[in-house]
Amino acid sequence: MKIPVETKPALWGAVGGAIAAAIIGFSWGGWVTGGTAEADATQRANAAVVAALAPVCVERFQGASDAAANLAALKKVDSWSQGDFIEKGGWAATRGSKATDQQSAVAKACASLLAPA
Repeated sequence: MKIPVETKPALWGAVGGAIAAAIIGFSWGGWVTGGTAEADATQRANAAVVAALAPVCVERFQGASDAAANLAALKKVDSWSQGDFIEKGGWAATRGSKATDQQSAVAKACASLLAPA
């Protein structure tokens, strides 16, 4: 079987075009791998959970019997430790959950809502 002479340059052009399309797509086109997409989705989901639970934490904090004293104590604590104060008080915890990074993030968001910088 004879292949026309023009076939070889056409095949090399197609290979080069595919490589160029991949480079352009991943560099400037916004293409991502499955792992990157999964990591982005997880990050967005965690941020959404924190945004949803922070107001619940604020409500629990303000509903406590000694809320005024706790708020005064929260404001006395430096901003780096306010999340720890909220977490230790139990206002950021959800039922049946153990301490997690997400609970820490909820506590920090709650503290920033209660005592803005």
